[in-house]
Amino acid sequence: MTITLYGIPNCDTVKKARVWLDAKGIAYTFHDYKKQGADPAQVAGWITVAGLDKVVNRAGTTYRKLSAEDQAALGGAGASEVLAANTSVIKRPIVEHPGGLLVGFKEAEWAAVLG
Repeated sequence: MTITLYGIPNCDTVKKARVWLDAKGIAYTFHDYKKQGADPAQVAGWITVAGLDKVVNRAGTTYRKLSAEDQAALGGAGASEVLAANTSVIKRPIVEHPGGLLVGFKEAEWAAVLG
């Protein structure tokens, strides 16, 4: 099974997800937004699969610091561009796996999907 985990290494939720994957012996590739960025087309795909409300992290300080224009763009067609430019506004972690997509870390959901 090929799994890619997207996130920021110092994020507590990403740390918990990585510990969980390691404990289960599930191999994964880690994509660090801070070093590798995010692809707007890929982010658009996540929005299509999971929905904009699930992909956008509106609870963080980065979201609150966005300009009114960028916040407005998050409600429409420009959302993937704004998210790719402001990766801390993407909910973490996001996991692409052969069966689909997981957004955020909920242990029960991950166990049901990944084992």
